[in-house]
Amino acid sequence: MQTLILTVLLLAVSCTAMPRGLNAPGPCCFKFFTGRIPKPKIISVIKTHSHCHVQGFIISTARGRKICVSQNVVWAQTAFKEQHVVKG
Repeated sequence: MQTLILTVLLLAVSCTAMPRGLNAPGPCCFKFFTGRIPKPKIISVIKTHSHCHVQGFIISTARGRKICVSQNVVWAQTAFKEQHVVKG
């Protein structure tokens, strides 16, 4: 039983994008990646919900990882804008 609890705690700590914050209806970030993710490896970029304590982007990569990045990071802002351009 202790091994199971330890495993669950380790998984929770290793994931930077958590399913929901306290009272937030969407995913929230609690730790933020400070490096840069190459543009070709970015599959999608979404904003965390406005009810999250700290705002960020959740970036999904080609390897299936979800990585939290601060909304103050310029390259992440650019990646978000490029994915959400309305073509008409």
